[in-house]
Amino acid sequence: MLAVTLNLLFPHSISRTESEFENSAMTSIKQEGLPLTDPSKIELRRETAVVLPGKRRGAHAALGYMCSAVLLVLFNKAALSSYSFPYVNVITLFQMLSSCAFLYAMKRWKIISFSEGEPQSVTSNPITLIPLRTLVHTLPLAVSYLLYMLITMESVRGINVPMYTTLRRTTVAFTMIVEYLLTGRKHSSYVIGSVGIIIIGAFVAGARDLSFDAYSYSIVFMANICSAVYLASIAHIGKSSGLTSFGLMWCNGIICAPILLFWTSFKGDLEALMSFPYLYSSGFQVVMLLSCIMAFLINYYVFLNTTLNSALTQTICGNLKDLFTIGLGWLLFGGLPFDLMNVLGQSLGFLGSCLYAYCKLKGK
Repeated sequence: MLAVTLNLLFPHSISRTESEFENSAMTSIKQEGLPLTDPSKIELRRETAVVLPGKRRGAHAALGYMCSAVLLVLFNKAALSSYSFPYVNVITLFQMLSSCAFLYAMKRWKIISFSEGEPQSVTSNPITLIPLRTLVHTLPLAVSYLLYMLITMESVRGINVPMYTTLRRTTVAFTMIVEYLLTGRKHSSYVIGSVGIIIIGAFVAGARDLSFDAYSYSIVFMANICSAVYLASIAHIGKSSGLTSFGLMWCNGIICAPILLFWTSFKGDLEALMSFPYLYSSGFQVVMLLSCIMAFLINYYVFLNTTLNSALTQTICGNLKDLFTIGLGWLLFGGLPFDLMNVLGQSLGFLGSCLYAYCKLKGK
């Protein structure tokens, strides 16, 4: 009551006293070193808390892809070269059937879901596990995936691992072109410059390759085109279909597996497989099993990385993991002798990949 009366009698004095009190309190807090709360800093923390988990998830997807990709290339090379396994389509078929089996089991055990926001207990179709309309929507992605897998497997056979990974780096150029044609996406001059360094490094590394094979090189470039179309399709269809990475993998499997099964049977690969001399060798069976497991992991990380980041980022991740693939390929399978031009080209490619990662981190 007294405070109300004083406020009515001396409004300006009371307001001035309160203001002086607040100013003195703030000065005292600052002098004592007590923390102050800045609204702008609070908002910045909130935005950072939202952005950082997404960046971490994208970084984890990229790292998981690079690790599984290195192992997959080495296991495929071991099966095709060390054991002289001549049936590329059979390896692809085994990998696809294994992925479908893993996905079906995890879906039935309610570990994963195939659609965004879908409870694990929901099953749209008892056979396909997803609506038929969604399955048809992913048909272009499945076709591009099948071509990508078959041509990529064939491209490993006739070329050594170091030069294979070097030529595969040119995929970044194809990916930028396909992204622009399908989605109209344009990249900054910084990104284009980093891609240019990668391309120059690839040509420098292969300048003195005496093991040139026109057929093998053409197959690798065909694999690059298929990879670009496949990754751009993931980015486009993955966002429009509402499927998770597991759902996209499942659609690919149930569409492509019957086609590949018919193709391998028609060519007689399955029948000829029974006479393969190392079929019952424990070493060969372990290599095939690990190859199937790595194929499942790399497919998942490819979908996840491309969906969270972009098709071009996925391609650049493939270039970053090439350094480890090249080193392990030289140690395990042999290949090119030491050459300064090759080392310089590999270094330029790795530098361009790092520059691209820096540009994406800084948002350039």
